Amino acid sequence: MYFMRGWNKYAKMTKLREKDIIVFKLKNGLPSAARNRRAADTVLGCSLADSGHGSNPPTRLRTGSGHRSCSIITMAKAPGRAASAVRLFDAHCHLQDPRISAAAPSLIRAATDSGVARFAVNGTSEKDWHLVKQMGQEHPAVVPCFGLHPWWVPERSPDWMDSLRQFFSETPEAAVGEIGLDKGSHGKTIDFGEQVEVFQRQLELAKELEKPVSVHCVRAFGDLLEILKRTGPFPAGVLLHSYLGSAEMVLGLANLGCYFSLSGFLTGMKSTKAKKMLKAIPLDRILLETDAPDALPKLDNVSLVTVPVDTSDADTEKCDTDSTSPAVSSSNESLNHPSNIHIVLTYVASLLEIPEAELAEVSYKNATKLFSYPGSKVHPEAETV
Repeated sequence: MYFMRGWNKYAKMTKLREKDIIVFKLKNGLPSAARNRRAADTVLGCSLADSGHGSNPPTRLRTGSGHRSCSIITMAKAPGRAASAVRLFDAHCHLQDPRISAAAPSLIRAATDSGVARFAVNGTSEKDWHLVKQMGQEHPAVVPCFGLHPWWVPERSPDWMDSLRQFFSETPEAAVGEIGLDKGSHGKTIDFGEQVEVFQRQLELAKELEKPVSVHCVRAFGDLLEILKRTGPFPAGVLLHSYLGSAEMVLGLANLGCYFSLSGFLTGMKSTKAKKMLKAIPLDRILLETDAPDALPKLDNVSLVTVPVDTSDADTEKCDTDSTSPAVSSSNESLNHPSNIHIVLTYVASLLEIPEAELAEVSYKNATKLFSYPGSKVHPEAETV
């Protein structure tokens, strides 16, 4: 699915009200913005004359001879509209994931068109660091990150740290991540002492290289706080990815240099608890992320940009919300698209009771500051509008 650019022209073309944004879904690819009615017909392989008019177009269009799946969805508050006024920084995602890696160039283009300027793509094991490195070389908007995720600690090679150091030597623009601690349903099957050892070694490496580090933490925030106190301080910063910890933990973690990155997993938390936690976070420490292809937001009456699951060569994948989360996506489950960072923006802004544009700008500046370490692609002066 793809949020159409030039939506105002298209709205006039189809007599839609300004509040309606159109989302097209094509099985055989992502359409570019249609500049006129004929172009739209060509892109879609179906006639807009069949779609009807007004603020409630049908959910289905008659397709052309290609028989491609085609649908139109209207949104009361769609991400595409925010894209014209804001820039966003996806502070944590996994576009190298085997379930979506083949589509990654298209996903990056679509998300960039929606207003996402940067993507921090995190490696998780020795098996995918080379893919992250390649993605960073091929896409200027991608900030590569290398790290050993706690789920893959048992699979590490004897020389994993030497290999990790080599990747940083060859890729000075890279940050550290994803690393962490996990006592969730899968994490508890992995020796916690080994997790701690691997985690601490990578924290020390991040300090040595003066790079920020993206941290995964599930049901281990007490342990995390103690380790950070013991290993810190961290002048380059610590990103707590998909933060779902308590409001009470925020101050102690913030004092150690932590940033709090919020994803679609937040929508699974009770809204009163989420609101209390969010209001405890200093505004200058808030980040937004998608964790794509995971963390698809779970909200009613919201149309999401999704990616069909490719199970052809998908490996066991992490899902780090809690112990009830499945380790592997079912074959008919939709995957998260980086454009859905707009949904996260809208949800977080509503709980904080601040304008979306303000949160977008603040989170973008925060991410730019965090990722503007020596050697990085990101430079604060270049990011200023």
